[in-house]
Amino acid sequence: MKTVTGLLAVLVLTLAVPSSADQPNMQEAIAKLEQAKETLEQAAHDKGGHRVEAIRLINQAIDQVKAGIEYDRSHPG
Repeated sequence: MKTVTGLLAVLVLTLAVPSSADQPNMQEAIAKLEQAKETLEQAAHDKGGHRVEAIRLINQAIDQVKAGIEYDRSHPG
């Protein structure tokens, strides 16, 4: 199951960001955020809401990184 989840994450990232070669640092950031999210999702659920909030913030960070990639692509130079 872990392998399937990882493969799905890679597939989603591949489809969500068409050309990753032009921004390798941003792509690496997304990959590391996805890894952190997966680790948190596997943690015990009794963290007083902090684990869930951390996952929410990681999702928000991923969205911001993707927005930065798109901004950079639409504002060359």
